[in-house]
Amino acid sequence: MSILTELYDAHLVIGGHPIAWREIVGNAFGLASAVGGMRRRVWAWPVGIVGNVLLFTVFLGTALGGHGAPLFGQAARQVFFVAVAVYGWVRWRAARTTADAPAVVPRWATHRERIAYLTGAAVAIGFCAWLFMQVGAGWPAPGWYYLADAWIFVGSILATFAMARGWVDFWLVWLAVDLVGVPELLYFGYYPSAVLYGVYAAFVVWGFVVWLRASRDERPRIEDPRTEVVA
Repeated sequence: MSILTELYDAHLVIGGHPIAWREIVGNAFGLASAVGGMRRRVWAWPVGIVGNVLLFTVFLGTALGGHGAPLFGQAARQVFFVAVAVYGWVRWRAARTTADAPAVVPRWATHRERIAYLTGAAVAIGFCAWLFMQVGAGWPAPGWYYLADAWIFVGSILATFAMARGWVDFWLVWLAVDLVGVPELLYFGYYPSAVLYGVYAAFVVWGFVVWLRASRDERPRIEDPRTEVVA
């Protein structure tokens, strides 16, 4: 148990700020998962799950005996990431035709699908902001925190689900999450995660172009808008 405790508590001190190795390693797995997602490889999902587990312990911060303010939305989304990742893992494995082939053929969400997920996201953000406020009652958080954390939580789950479905939209959702996530993480001192979010923002633009091109080049000649296309 002492070895596990030492590994759990291991951290660097940079500029007077303790940074857990779990945060650095967890984000490294997250970046590797993003690369696999862009390449549409099934291994992206289990790699991402490892990162989610590590980051869950990080973002609970002092609530779990660690360093830093507890970011409930950031922590809670790791749990939902694992659930959605299992869904994506199973879906992509079933859709893959050969070991070397991309797991999905990207496509834009249909008009109906887009209305559904945007409406659901708006309702979920309002509910989560209220819920996080109840959970964090008494913690001196700035007024914008709960709404920002709710968007990061809901947007991240939405992006992961859209990725599992093979929607090009998921890159744009991730970009919107990064635009809120970077300032929040810097504000609360989670610097490795903030840097990774910044890297993600550039990576997301690249991934969006790759998936957009694939959606045009790999789509079948005859498309039924009611049918999801997978490879």
